[in-house]
Amino acid sequence: MQLLFEFFPLIAFFVAFLAFGLYVATATIIVATALQIAYQWFRYRKINKMLLVSGILLALFGGITLALRDPVFLQWKLTVVNWLFAAAFLGSQLFGAKTFTERVMGKAVELESGMWRLLNTLWVIDFAVMGALNLYVMYNFDLQTWVYFKTFGMIGLTILMVGQGVWITSRATDRSPDSGSGN
Repeated sequence: MQLLFEFFPLIAFFVAFLAFGLYVATATIIVATALQIAYQWFRYRKINKMLLVSGILLALFGGITLALRDPVFLQWKLTVVNWLFAAAFLGSQLFGAKTFTERVMGKAVELESGMWRLLNTLWVIDFAVMGALNLYVMYNFDLQTWVYFKTFGMIGLTILMVGQGVWITSRATDRSPDSGSGN
């Protein structure tokens, strides 16, 4: 159910694109993301930082797309967001005491420092590749192909990132009280 909530704006964008075209779809994803942010705020009194950054950039790039009637701004948003996240995750690895992955997941999972760094590095690579793939599709295919890529390609690549997290955490130290030292 949480995954459906995460992908709600993207699904709404895709359906609106098929039914009404890019500009209605752009307005739809802006509104759906704003509703998602509002829901998080009212439910938890906090907003996921990645969602907030993405929402702000979506409103900016989507707004420019609507104002100028030029899809290139909305298309670039995906690359900008992914590359910002790649830079932030890389920066946390180079300059921080803890990587972003450890800060986000560290309360739920205990991993060795090297495993946190590996997971963080994989996410840096994923974000960088997603941004580059977006540019490739954007400049080498038509708008409809880009929309399909944005919808299904990004969902697939995001699930890959979740799969990496599951794989890494399967090697986590068991935090349960029943995991005694074997005495």
